[in-house]
Amino acid sequence: MTTAVAAPFRFFSLQVVRTRRLGPSLVRVTFGGPDLKDFHSDGRDQSLSLFLPHPGQPEPVIPIELGDGWWQGWRELPEDVRAVMRSYTLRALRRAPDEIDIDFVLHGVEPGAAIAAGPASRWAARAAAGDKVVLLGPAIADNRAIRFRPPEDADLVVVWGDETAVPAACAIVESLPAGTRARVWLEVPHAEDIQDVRTEADAEITWLVQDEGSVESSPMGSPMALHAIRSAELPDASDPYVWIAGESGCVKELRRHFVRERGIDRRRVTFVGYWRQGLTEEQLREAG
Repeated sequence: MTTAVAAPFRFFSLQVVRTRRLGPSLVRVTFGGPDLKDFHSDGRDQSLSLFLPHPGQPEPVIPIELGDGWWQGWRELPEDVRAVMRSYTLRALRRAPDEIDIDFVLHGVEPGAAIAAGPASRWAARAAAGDKVVLLGPAIADNRAIRFRPPEDADLVVVWGDETAVPAACAIVESLPAGTRARVWLEVPHAEDIQDVRTEADAEITWLVQDEGSVESSPMGSPMALHAIRSAELPDASDPYVWIAGESGCVKELRRHFVRERGIDRRRVTFVGYWRQGLTEEQLREAG
């Protein structure tokens, strides 16, 4: 079923090996399969496209047989037939056996939730061993879907991520070598979502808990994150590097803060909008 699409990326047919609840808002799904022997990534924020089946389908429907024309063919399929496509980041890659972890945010699946659960959250909440998915990911370890690339001269690493970026942010912090100074903010919906992040770096990690905040999120992002970072005193550094990812409005505001208010060279600020307030991934993709 697998085939190359655009090197260094290709399709991987996988199945669920196990799941583990990390907190009220997060579940870790472990995937395996023979295809993973050809999956390679050296990135800590490796971006992936995950294709999920609709309820009742045994596997995702993707016209992979069309080769490079798969994208157009996929778009032309009926909406209730074509596989659900969502973007995620790799949490971990292991060998012997070959496995990968992807952490899912469970928006709207809890009883009485203010927002409706999306198809990926619903799938992840009920995922079980043997469930089939298809992944579009890297076959080459160093690829363009890796964004965290601190310059060699970086003397301070600054990280912020909301719940959608926590998997990538945690993987980044865990990978930092001894002697690296890091200042990290991670934002989650509930205190029970806080994770134990182990790193050899000299890292100060602050967890921002949304249900303990006094201000609700707005279309411009999270006022709690903006206030926390604006009021923080960063360690002295001549060549800092910043990685920020999450809701697009908040990422935009934080980038403006680091560049304009703190005077950090914009070329040393990596920013990634994983989602946008009020838009589904389909709508965000159409908006370009």
